[in-house]
Amino acid sequence: MNLPGVNRRQFMQATALTALASGGAGIAAQAKPSAPDTPVGWIDGAAPARHLGQTWGVPWPQGLYKPAQRFRLTDGSGAAVPVQSWPLATWPDGSLKWSAHSVGAGAGTSGLTLSAGKATEPAQPVKVTEGADAITVTTGPRQWRIPVRGDRLIDSATIDGRMVLRDLRLICLSQDQPDLTEAETVSQRRSIGAVTAVTVEQRGPVRAVVKLEGAHRDGERSWLPFTIRLYFHAGAESVRILHSFIFDGDENKDFIRGLGLTASVPMSDAPHDRHVRFTGEGDGLWAEAIRPLTGLRRDPGKDYRQAQIDGRAIPALSGMAETVSKRLDLIPTWGDFTLSQANADGFAIRKRTKPGHGWIDAQAGRRAGGLAYVGGAAGGAALAMNDFWKRHPARLDVRNAATDNAELTAWLWSPDAPAMDLRFYHDGLGIKTHPQEREALEITYEDYEEGWGRPYGIARTTELHLWSLSATPARDWFTQTAGILAAPPRLMVPPARLRAVPIFGDWDLVSRGTPARTRIEDQADFLLNLYRDQVEQRRWYGFWNYGDVMHSYDSDRHEWRYDIGGYAWANSELSPDLWLWYSFLRTGRAEVFRLAEAMTRHTGEVDVCHIGPYKGFGTRHGVQHWADSSKQPRVSNAAYRRIYYYLTADERVGDLMRDLVDSDRTLANVDISRKLPNPTPPGVIEAGFGTTWSSLVAAWLTEWERTGDKRWRDRITNGMRTIAALKHRWMAGGAPYDPNTGKFSGPGDKIGVSHLSAVFGAVEVHAELLALLDVSEYRAAWLEYCTFYNAPAAEFRARFGQDAKGRGLRLAHSRLTAYAAHHLKDPKLAARAWAEFTDKGEQIAGSRTHIAGNAVLNPVDEVAGMSTNGVSQWGLAAYQNLALIGDALPAE
Repeated sequence: MNLPGVNRRQFMQATALTALASGGAGIAAQAKPSAPDTPVGWIDGAAPARHLGQTWGVPWPQGLYKPAQRFRLTDGSGAAVPVQSWPLATWPDGSLKWSAHSVGAGAGTSGLTLSAGKATEPAQPVKVTEGADAITVTTGPRQWRIPVRGDRLIDSATIDGRMVLRDLRLICLSQDQPDLTEAETVSQRRSIGAVTAVTVEQRGPVRAVVKLEGAHRDGERSWLPFTIRLYFHAGAESVRILHSFIFDGDENKDFIRGLGLTASVPMSDAPHDRHVRFTGEGDGLWAEAIRPLTGLRRDPGKDYRQAQIDGRAIPALSGMAETVSKRLDLIPTWGDFTLSQANADGFAIRKRTKPGHGWIDAQAGRRAGGLAYVGGAAGGAALAMNDFWKRHPARLDVRNAATDNAELTAWLWSPDAPAMDLRFYHDGLGIKTHPQEREALEITYEDYEEGWGRPYGIARTTELHLWSLSATPARDWFTQTAGILAAPPRLMVPPARLRAVPIFGDWDLVSRGTPARTRIEDQADFLLNLYRDQVEQRRWYGFWNYGDVMHSYDSDRHEWRYDIGGYAWANSELSPDLWLWYSFLRTGRAEVFRLAEAMTRHTGEVDVCHIGPYKGFGTRHGVQHWADSSKQPRVSNAAYRRIYYYLTADERVGDLMRDLVDSDRTLANVDISRKLPNPTPPGVIEAGFGTTWSSLVAAWLTEWERTGDKRWRDRITNGMRTIAALKHRWMAGGAPYDPNTGKFSGPGDKIGVSHLSAVFGAVEVHAELLALLDVSEYRAAWLEYCTFYNAPAAEFRARFGQDAKGRGLRLAHSRLTAYAAHHLKDPKLAARAWAEFTDKGEQIAGSRTHIAGNAVLNPVDEVAGMSTNGVSQWGLAAYQNLALIGDALPAE
């Protein structure tokens, strides 16, 4: 399966690597092989007209390269392309497993090929200079000065020594009440981000990365901790800003009214040579001058009008019609401009001359591109926010443009919107005891417990871009840039090249070689397209919501159950994250990548507690992402992040996974079984092998790969060996756990099967783990679980001497049967696995029904019994069964 934009020669190069990968661990003992060249292409197909810099990951067979291996990049003509490379992960023998590569900004290049060799540096490399008070990053004629402390993220940006921007700051507006309807008075506060630590993570020559950490300060109070990464690419006019913050306030007292980044832009041009730009929908552009020369009663002349429309400096005033030139000071100057995106379907632009005077409605539209500019012939700045309308309410401001210093602000949360209200959505309904909580679970599926549904510790990451510009760009520049923001270009190696190395467990490329395979692939496409369209039809957008999908459907209302307890937001329940990522690995589809990327950004931030008593645990599915009282590692699971991390080398997701390596300590604060009739005895930490331990293993595995630190390997093997020592091994379900050693204890003499144990990434993690670690007794324990989970009752009793409750989700677990069939080379198990997968009782309906008219607010499509649980597990089972036992699938 080709990645769009990769030619046949490159595809054959990618597939040739399979021969190297097949050697597995033994390859290191052979004479060092030479690798075929690796093709790199754009996920959208054709190369973009322009991009802002690219970073991507590449996997390598074990034993092929050392971590310090150097790489070169060439284009379709064989010319060298400057590239920067670094290691991301290693194999158990210390050889390179994943490398990361970055190219500078500019026009997109086709036919890229990566190979071993010395890299070419850019003509104007990125340079980083560290001083006592500031770090200076130079990219060609541009310099960006970053203070090492204080309330400025960037205190100046110059072009050839000329100041075009200064004082980039974080700002938060908050209040003690959500609105005036709940109180007679509302007290408002203004907090400014204060940097306390700065780290240079990369120094060029193609890419430099500077990490800033701190918190917002309001007098003596310090809150809303943040992490900012600034990315500088060779050839770029801009800096990429990755902004993350954690909510650590009191949701009953701290209502965020506005959260944004603001910068000052010096203005020296005459008012008629100053310009403001906002990108609209598609190619739309709102472009006006601070002092307009068009539409006047008297005509200044065509050349003057056209220059202003184009954003150029107007000709000398001496040539302007005197009827206009002598009256310029009588034309109002407009200093303040706002574009406000209140929701996913509407934005409005307004302007005013200055504070103290009324606002004038200017224009309106549906979905703004999220880019604002202010400046003139002497220079200017642009600021943009990715996914602008998708993360509403958002706003872009230009202020004081008629003065010597304009202000340019991107509001992640718009001050126009109601204050951010994170309070729990109901009053508790009188529920006080565990029996009452379990009773409520029976009706709304919500796991409620008073005080456990707080938003304390949730986070959000937003991507922005800031340009320093020597003059007002042409209109085409804004059109191109809006396109980059709407669908960011991405370089990636093709699926065949990814599959050629044993990474991410059991999956294979799309194949329609038989009617049965075709039906499965068609159904896979059908479900992907369904969810792509549901995001739009159901408006699954918004600051805290974008990236997630809903859990279950209500056919009577023709609506997802957004307001019914545990049936609302999915919050990674039964691994939709992995379904999307494996779908992308198999297909290379750009739209699937972006769905998966948005979900990874959401679920890793919003659905996880990053600080506080539940640190490192995620929140079960619910009406609000943080509201359910079930806090578990199954949601914060690093297995849901690692594919994105290795494909993109994203540092923020790397941070999130690293934060999880000691999250088993939180088990001392959170007894997951506390509401059951026989809770865990005091002082004993009970951990399930699936939803808890396997989720922790994903973080340890990733940290071992990234650092080579064997203590994480040893922690994994401690768990493996002690699980294998239990009487019923994996069938025990769980056992007392020691977070100091990672070991389990106890007899394990009771069957404790759960239908959830293997459906939160455990299958995927084990497929990787057992290919890396040779712990024979644990391999036998896992194969036993895979063989007998779905076994007929008689076979189960014969093996274990008793029956087992909880062996549900048979279709999802058909991939366990397939795993056992593949590794035990058992054709009967393979036939059983396909029978389990094709069981009509668990199939997902394959046709859409279009609902319109007064049955719904907006026309929508639905599929009978839509369930994200079912779709996710169907997809994962289909992919893994095809990869493991595809040759046993009946042709018809």
